[in-house]
Amino acid sequence: MTTTSAPTRAASPAPAPATRAHGGVWSVYRAERRKLAAQLSTRLLALTCVVGPFAFAAILQVQSGTPADALFGVWVHSSGFALSLVVLGFAGSWGFPLMAGVLAGDMFSAEDRYGTWKTVLTRSRSREEMFGGKVLAAMTFAVALVGLTALSSLLVGLVLVGDQSLVGLSGALLSPGRAFLLVLVSWLISVLPVLAYTSLAMLFSVASRSGIVGVIGPILVALATQLLDLIGRGVTVHMLLIGSAFDGWHGLFTTHPFYGPLVVSSLVSVIWIVACLSASWMILRRRDFIGTPATHRPGWTIAVRVVAVSIVLIALLAIAGNRGPVGVTAARLRASITPEFNNITLLQQQLFGRTIPPGAQLDVVSSCGRHGATPRGPGDWTCTLDVYIPQPGKVPFTQTPVAYDVSVQSNGCYKAESPPAYVGQQMIRDAQGHSVVNPLFVVYGCFDTL
Repeated sequence: MTTTSAPTRAASPAPAPATRAHGGVWSVYRAERRKLAAQLSTRLLALTCVVGPFAFAAILQVQSGTPADALFGVWVHSSGFALSLVVLGFAGSWGFPLMAGVLAGDMFSAEDRYGTWKTVLTRSRSREEMFGGKVLAAMTFAVALVGLTALSSLLVGLVLVGDQSLVGLSGALLSPGRAFLLVLVSWLISVLPVLAYTSLAMLFSVASRSGIVGVIGPILVALATQLLDLIGRGVTVHMLLIGSAFDGWHGLFTTHPFYGPLVVSSLVSVIWIVACLSASWMILRRRDFIGTPATHRPGWTIAVRVVAVSIVLIALLAIAGNRGPVGVTAARLRASITPEFNNITLLQQQLFGRTIPPGAQLDVVSSCGRHGATPRGPGDWTCTLDVYIPQPGKVPFTQTPVAYDVSVQSNGCYKAESPPAYVGQQMIRDAQGHSVVNPLFVVYGCFDTL
């Protein structure tokens, strides 16, 4: 009897892994985008970006004061473009670092807190896909929130104040069309440092595995930047800080635009983005998720270490603040404030209804010195401008000195104020009897520190 064996069934190939086309980076990106959109903190950020400029404008409408310490602050009641630029200045100093921390500071550490790394990585998701998707989601929301703030600030400025000409940082009037274009470009330039802060927040999140460090870290960096800007005469350290990139647009609002700080700060932002993301990926790639208990919580130990290291780093940066070329000098300040004083004086005379011939120039001789210190570096300065006015008779010229107290920042921007006895009150009457800002009362200017 012949035993007939059933034909052996060919072994079926193992099921193919899930197609990356349906997963991959874009699948993670969509999931992370939905998670961010559903979070209360993200919705509050979006609401603040839309409502914040309106609230700021409403406060200004009910009070007579102005944020004169901010660039263009004294002009917020005179031009809607000035209001948008004041919002940009505040957002660059504090708002955007806070936004970056809230958006990305807990993006990776949340997986540690909830113990979900093993679950996620054992499915059809690789570390590369998780990292890429999370980075893209955080940066998408960061760019979107910057756009919301820009549109909201411009809208409220144009609606509540108007599209009047803007007094630039050289004392000359900028037409509404040119001012509108420059404001848009300024907001666009701020995207790079915002992405740099977002990348830094993700690095804090990955390295510390703590949401507290990830959220607060960018704020502490912004605070350190503000402190370092007050000390040191050199430009090297200041230009290497993330916050310096928010100053790059200042040179666009001068009569003769300068682009050196803009180019350097943009490159610095790109370097920060690449360095932070590269470091984050290296840390994440070397993590051993299999041997890490799901209930592992880092606690406050890493946070304390980060603070200690940050203090030492800030001290070293403060010591190095005097290294490199000096950006703020008496010659540069004098070369900037002298033609600006000429422009704003002629602008004041135009407001009074006087005819100014094209190309008119005052005969001005200026001298600038720093209070009780070497005339170099940021701080408090005094500039005296001697105006020589032609007079008929035996004395051909009458010398009229005007003294300004000038506060100069490390980025080359300054605010100059003079007592009313020299230049008059902050508000004056123009030829039509309207109350307008006296251009000579507070003078804003910027010069190239490179």
